[in-house]
Amino acid sequence: MQATSPASNLPLVRRLEAVGFRAWPAATVIYDGSWQVRLAGGHPSKRLNCVVPLDPSDCRDMDLRLEKARKRFQSYGRPLLLRQTPLASPQLIEHLAAEGWERFETVKVMTTELGRLTLPDTIDHLPSHDIGRFVDASLSVTGEDAGLKPALAEVLSAIKPASGLFVIEEPPHGPVAVALCVQDNDLAGVMELAVAAAFRQRGLGVEILTSALRWARISGARAAWLQVLDSNTPALALYRKFGFREAYEYHYWREAQR
Repeated sequence: MQATSPASNLPLVRRLEAVGFRAWPAATVIYDGSWQVRLAGGHPSKRLNCVVPLDPSDCRDMDLRLEKARKRFQSYGRPLLLRQTPLASPQLIEHLAAEGWERFETVKVMTTELGRLTLPDTIDHLPSHDIGRFVDASLSVTGEDAGLKPALAEVLSAIKPASGLFVIEEPPHGPVAVALCVQDNDLAGVMELAVAAAFRQRGLGVEILTSALRWARISGARAAWLQVLDSNTPALALYRKFGFREAYEYHYWREAQR
């Protein structure tokens, strides 16, 4: 799976978007034409609460459809967000900019070929399937609100493809690193990778990513993908060591304050 110009490889973008939806499933998904409207009542993740246009030619009735989406998001108590991938209509993005919408975050989608990858010689960690334990570890490592536990558990329980939950613990501190790997046929998605702030720069990111990719390769995956903020310089450096290269990027848009 070569990372090429998204303008010339829309089939790759479509495939990575599809596996991304399955790897991080929203509670409610409806379609308005080719726009996927994703919402989750309990979890605030932007990927779970956004409109994702999936056809560059679909730009009809933009104002009407945005208003319908706005009302749906309001019913969930969510602000209306739109995620712009290379599959979004250029006319729609021009319309958002003209209406005063703000582009506020950029995420890189990266891929690597597992068959060609020489993985570092590190301690191997076996995946768990204990969602409750992983959720507790993830919230502890990231420092997120413990009140998100039921919502995060719901998201993880809804993942249909095979998934491995990886946790590194260091007594007496408890969990210090986590990662979720979702294998969807020959593609493996690395999600939720995090290292506790006090334990960074100790090789734990390499260790847990190596374990996740070993598991994915043994399980039959030929390539891996992940998503990372373009401003996350340490994570980008880690992923590039493993051969990850940018396939495309996407952007979030939000409405101007009214």
